[in-house]
Amino acid sequence: MTDFAWLTVAEVSALLRSKKLSPVEYAKALIARAEKHDKHYNAYLRPTPDIALEDARRAENEILQGRYRGPWHGVPYGLKDIVDYADLPTTAHSKILQNNVATADAVVTQKLKAAGGVFMGKLSTHEFATGGPSFDLPWPPARNPWNRDHFCGGSSSGSGTATGAGFLPAAIGTDTGGSVRNPASMCGVVGMKGTYGLVSRRGVVPLAFSLDHVGTLTRTVRDNAMMLDLIAGYDAQDPASANHATGGYTAQLGRDLKGLRIGVLRHFYAKDMQADAEVAASIEASVQKLTELGAIISEVSTAPLQTYQACNRVILLSEAFAVHEKWMQERPQDYGQLARERLMGGAFVRAADYVNATRLRRKLTAEFHALFDHVDVIVTSSSMDPPCRIDDPQANEYTYSRQSRAPFNVTGSPGLSVPTGFTKNGLPLGIQLVGKPFSEALLYRVAYAYEQASPWVNMHPTLV
Repeated sequence: MTDFAWLTVAEVSALLRSKKLSPVEYAKALIARAEKHDKHYNAYLRPTPDIALEDARRAENEILQGRYRGPWHGVPYGLKDIVDYADLPTTAHSKILQNNVATADAVVTQKLKAAGGVFMGKLSTHEFATGGPSFDLPWPPARNPWNRDHFCGGSSSGSGTATGAGFLPAAIGTDTGGSVRNPASMCGVVGMKGTYGLVSRRGVVPLAFSLDHVGTLTRTVRDNAMMLDLIAGYDAQDPASANHATGGYTAQLGRDLKGLRIGVLRHFYAKDMQADAEVAASIEASVQKLTELGAIISEVSTAPLQTYQACNRVILLSEAFAVHEKWMQERPQDYGQLARERLMGGAFVRAADYVNATRLRRKLTAEFHALFDHVDVIVTSSSMDPPCRIDDPQANEYTYSRQSRAPFNVTGSPGLSVPTGFTKNGLPLGIQLVGKPFSEALLYRVAYAYEQASPWVNMHPTLV
């Protein structure tokens, strides 16, 4: 009870409901932790301690009066700053939107508020969720909680850093080419990009309409499943929203893996791209652990990783430029260099290339999902490299595209990043679990079994 930073959502929820922990006391402890340490990590773009304490006092009064709203009542959370919170700026970490005040809550914000959540603040992102860690923006980039000299992943960078650093137990991020799973793998936390359309994107600044997902970052698998239970659901006002039954994501936690068929998508990280030796070794060790837990392991193959990446890149660049064309024409100087250069690439993609990419996407999606006729879950890499130094632009450019997350934005499949240990230098490593559409509960089952059989969930960084 003395170290509030590492309490899980599940633990906090039980303590709050039983009145053994005060929401106000808990919120104050996390606020104090961030005030002490975040000047070195830049997880928060805009902390909101006044709102947090108001939310916490309200939650405490309601709980004391017996008006318990559920497992998120009194639990702190943060939002990537492309997600609207009414009457606060949504800046997308950019000068372009520096004075853009949200007029309404995003749907995910509405759900967290209605559940009695305690809002801790807006979290850093890469500019408009693209580009990379930039030092020419109005606010500095977030840094890795395990070593502040290193990259924390992105574009949901602050969400990864804040959860990994113990500033809050759960955060909302977004994922268009891997932007939830990348910071999860680099900050030693759990990140889920659910099936395309599972979580409403209304009230979220778009990057690429047909690839954008809203996702969850937490320190444990159970917490992640609990958060997805809260935010998933159909939204008739989001044209991409899936009218599909949701919920029950914690239902399979604790079930064993005996007889479960797990396919290893090895050619992504062993042939198509050569993963760093420590990354590859951690994946193979994780597969061995799943075997020991009773899973039946086989190797699966699909189109080359580069084919998926090219498809994602053409679609993303085209759709992102469509969003930004007016600003790029009128205010190009107000973008940071990395985002400006990346977004400008979309101006040179031909209509024929975009159409052909969407046609290829359908073929790749059908072929990939056919693999689940023979396996239940697929395991592959997330990042190909450990976190590099944040002040090395060449290393950031090199490693940023060396990943196997983008394929599952193309296919719309659920993808879950889970910690798998550390490099010899103490930097986090992660593995990616992928399933057929709407199989999130099964992914959580596998991830939970692995997490409980491994020591990583109990390891935390020492902050400066």
